[in-house]
Amino acid sequence: MDDEGIIDKLTRSFELEMPDGRSMDDYLDEILPLIRPWSEDLYEDEFFLDTRWLEMRDDEHFTDTILHIFRAKGEYMIVREGDIDSARWNTLPNSNTLLLETGKRGEFFDLAFLNQDFLVLKKHGEQQRKGMRKYFVLGKESVVSRLEWRDMMELMFNLYRGNSQLVVYLAVFVVIIAAIIIFSIL
Repeated sequence: MDDEGIIDKLTRSFELEMPDGRSMDDYLDEILPLIRPWSEDLYEDEFFLDTRWLEMRDDEHFTDTILHIFRAKGEYMIVREGDIDSARWNTLPNSNTLLLETGKRGEFFDLAFLNQDFLVLKKHGEQQRKGMRKYFVLGKESVVSRLEWRDMMELMFNLYRGNSQLVVYLAVFVVIIAAIIIFSIL
């Protein structure tokens, strides 16, 4: 006889599998709509200010360690292998749009996701058509420093998995209670 209980079988049938993807952009296209309900907004700057954000890419030739630090009053530091470049950041009022200015160059990003561990920005325009990355992905250094990009995608998906599992367990609980009530009436 199988040692596995009916509850274990039932809950495992509800387990959520990580979506498939070939690139970080593919994974994020699948994961971001699922976790967006748990995202903060850029006006809640306590979630991103003075945090050591590590840049993550799916490019195997990308080996640099690049930290991004957003400070108060628009100060933005980019730390490449310990060397600091100063830049500026700003948000557009009443939007989740972040403007990054480095030297004479500026970039326009829309917030895709923000929490205490992840900051994902989507560059405005058709970046993939031009062969560029669609997303600018940053993870809190203390959380992602030793991870590969796929492991980071798994952590992000776990935000959805963890919140969805609660709903599944509640649904299973309700079904069990309903079954008990129905069988006690009969």
